[in-house]
Parts: sequence; structure tokens; C-alpha cells
Amino acid sequence: MGLDGDDETDAEADARRGGGLTTGEVARRLGVAPTTVRSWDRRYGLGPAAHTGGRHRRWTAGDLARLERMCALTATGLPPAEAARLALGEAGPDTPPRRTAPRPPPPERSRAGTGMRLGDVRQECKGIARSALRLDAAALDTLLEDAIEDHGLVAAWTEVIMPTLQAVGRKWETAGERYVEVEHFLSWHVSGALRRHAPPVVADRPGATTVLACVPAENHTLPLEVLAAALAERGLPVRMFGGALPVESLVTAVRRTGPAAVGLWAQSRTTASRPLAQHVSAIEWGVRGARRKPVVLTLGPGWAGQTSPGLPHPPGLSEAVAVVESVVHR
Repeated sequence: MGLDGDDETDAEADARRGGGLTTGEVARRLGVAPTTVRSWDRRYGLGPAAHTGGRHRRWTAGDLARLERMCALTATGLPPAEAARLALGEAGPDTPPRRTAPRPPPPERSRAGTGMRLGDVRQECKGIARSALRLDAAALDTLLEDAIEDHGLVAAWTEVIMPTLQAVGRKWETAGERYVEVEHFLSWHVSGALRRHAPPVVADRPGATTVLACVPAENHTLPLEVLAAALAERGLPVRMFGGALPVESLVTAVRRTGPAAVGLWAQSRTTASRPLAQHVSAIEWGVRGARRKPVVLTLGPGWAGQTSPGLPHPPGLSEAVAVVESVVHR
């Protein structure tokens, strides 16, 4: 039985008896997005072994079997690059010679482990942690791009990037002043990956904008950057004001933009301020008789124990996105 429930078998009846399958058909059989299939082609040389003429390439039975192996390997937690290497190496004797995509040289292997308490995490976390410890910029960028492209932005952040950042943070907290450069290095490259992945800025729509800012004295902007990218991915306009925005500037920004939602990030309890959040939530704009107020999201661990009714405190990225979407669409 095929992956989408029909009865075709044997590598899709030998890829329709030699005529080949389209990229869309292959993606449906594998249960992945067509962009994922094209990404595996572009990044790892897992595209069709031969061209069949015309504008559109067709995937043969051997091509399909190779991709099925790739899916099986990545499902075990193996990094996509390693899974592709194995899938290509397991090609049968009847498989035509393959064209290979240009790949950067592999980074030098470290004899030591990461030395980090990563716990039960995806395999990609270990590769990202190793690259960060080695300060290997090229490898780190490749692994971050792979994670976002393979898992999607929200899952990549929640299941790969954030656990690695937390492990790096624990590392330097228990090692005095050592490894601070690793955290800064990793954060910088994560920020760059988010900016490369994010779609173009969405134009303002009345009542649909979200303002994102760190509270005064707070400079941890990375969680807001990923939230901004996730909202832009869904076509929602965002205005990002970054770290340590003074109170007067925050109030001015809210009044000028008239947002549906305001996200205030606080990493530490010493920077979170419930009176500030309540003050922002009480700001009004619009014509008399139809005044509007923003919904204020208290974001980050600093707000623990300081929330109150009317100030949503979503625990994670996906929950924050859901709250903003509900506010904008209601």
C-alpha cells in the first residue's frame, strides 16, 4: 500500500513502468512537502539520476527507493546530510551513475564530545553543539539551515535550536566565564538563519499588527526574532523593536501603530514588570466610541508568577503564535 493509502506497490509500480513520477507525486508518496524533495536534490544530490527530456524531470523507481531510504534514516534522528550520504551509498548495482551536488568539505572531527548535558534531544542538537564549540561557522550555518528546512521554523526552534541554546547556557553557567563566546557565536548564527528564512516584511493591516519588544533592561532578543519570523511566515505584520526599549518609547510605538497584540519579553524576574504590562494593555486609540486596546502577551521566563487575567503568558513559541493568530482573526 502506498503512503497516502492507495494500492500501488513495488516502488510505485516501477515508477509507472519507466515513465517516471513528478516531484509532486513523489512528495505525496513520501508524505513530505515538494520543497523538501527539491531541497534534498539541491543540497545532497538526491535528485533524479537521469533527465527524461522536457522541462520537468521524472523520478524513476531507483530514485524513489533512494528517497524512501532517506526518509527512513531521518526518521531515526540521523542528520539529513549523513542520511543522504548513506542513501546514496546504498544505491543498487543497476542504478545509473549519479550527478553530485557540490558540498563544502566536512569539518574536522573533534576527538572530544560536546561535554554538554543535552539529554534526550534530536540528533541534530549534537551536531549544532559540536559546531558551536568548535566555532565552525560554515558547519553551523549548514546545520541550522537544514534543521529549519527539514522540520519547519516552529519545530526547528522548539525541538532543535532552543534545547541546544539551553545546553550552551548551562555549560557556561557551570564553568565560570568559559564558553560565553560559544553562546554569543551560536546566538548570532541562529539570528542570521532566522533572517534568511523569514519571508519579506508584511505590510501593515489595520488591527492586525503585532508589536514585539524586550522590556527595559532586557536584551535577550532571539526569542522575539523567532516569533517575528513565525508570524511573518503566516502573513501577519510585525513591528520588531528589539532589546531594552524604554517605557516612553514603547508607549509611543504602541500608540503610533495601534497593534492588535504586543509581545513583551522578559528573561529575568528582575526585568519583568506587571505594572508595565498592565499600563500597555490599557493604552487606547481610535475614534471616540470605538476605542481599541492591545492584547499584551507576557513572554519569557521572567514573567513566572507575575501574570494576571487579561495578560496571556504562552509557555512556548507555538502557543504564542496561536494566541496572536486568535487575537488578529477574532
